[in-house]
Amino acid sequence: MILNPAIITLILVSLLTALFAVYASTIGYRIIRAWNIESGSESQLALERQTYLISSVLTHLFAIGLFAMFFFIYTVDRIHPLFTGAMCAAGSLNVNRYGYPALVVKLAGAVLSGLWLILNHADNQCPDYPLIKTKYRFLFVVTAFCVFDAYLVTQYFLNLKADIITSCCGILFNAEAAGISGKMAALPSIPAKVLFYLSAALTLRSGIHFRITGRSAGLFSCFSGIFFFVSLVSIISFISLYFYELPTHHCPFCLLQKEYRYIGYPLYAALLTAGIAGMGVGLLERVRGPESLGKRLPSLQRRLSLIAMIGCLVFVMISTWPMLFSDFTLEGY
Repeated sequence: MILNPAIITLILVSLLTALFAVYASTIGYRIIRAWNIESGSESQLALERQTYLISSVLTHLFAIGLFAMFFFIYTVDRIHPLFTGAMCAAGSLNVNRYGYPALVVKLAGAVLSGLWLILNHADNQCPDYPLIKTKYRFLFVVTAFCVFDAYLVTQYFLNLKADIITSCCGILFNAEAAGISGKMAALPSIPAKVLFYLSAALTLRSGIHFRITGRSAGLFSCFSGIFFFVSLVSIISFISLYFYELPTHHCPFCLLQKEYRYIGYPLYAALLTAGIAGMGVGLLERVRGPESLGKRLPSLQRRLSLIAMIGCLVFVMISTWPMLFSDFTLEGY
């Protein structure tokens, strides 16, 4: 293991989050079985006190976890000089078999944590906690990802050894590379651009329709999810090329470096915000049933849809800027 304050912090945060999520899930299991808001029994009062405490702690831990994902990428990018052949986080993550799985699970966990925070916020708006059983069932899924994330992050950092020879991003994210990274890099730029801007347009159009009519929340959520995944592929396929002004440099991590003004951080933050908020609209639509939520959910959904649309626009604007104001073109690629 490479002793580094950032690495130690990331391991401790992931372990702490996983441990408390497991504890919260055990309390959640009891709540699912015994919760009765109309009861004034001592056990019900104890459950109400516990759920208030758990909800508060998890809100802070999951919020920290969202920032921890960016801190994880920042850390693995900063340690790349320790490994021969690594030029950025792409090489650092490739040092052992835990790196990229840890990143994927951490990203999935961040999205699920964000959705749980939305569900928890909606539940706390009502005095009768109408979503308490739903959010604790959903917490079981989030907990599984937290535990898996803690395992992968710990194994990744514990198995780091300096001076290991690894591959650079030019080899990992190359049109001729094997695996999914090579397939994304090999996508023709024109069809990829059409799909990217079409998904953005559909997301914004469905968002405007939802805000005006209050209908088709599920459709907007679906388009938001599609835009999220299409954008991740588009970054590797063509967006990154315009920032690097190189037709063969598809790395999604070099965007986080100083040479490119750390543009990757606002780019990915906008995309994550758009994805979580947009999918959150659809999640709330699925739990609309309880009567006490009737007057509160529409306003919360409208706020989330606005946040998602702003995130989508910011991502599209940042991505499009170098395409419009640089001399670099992708003709022939």
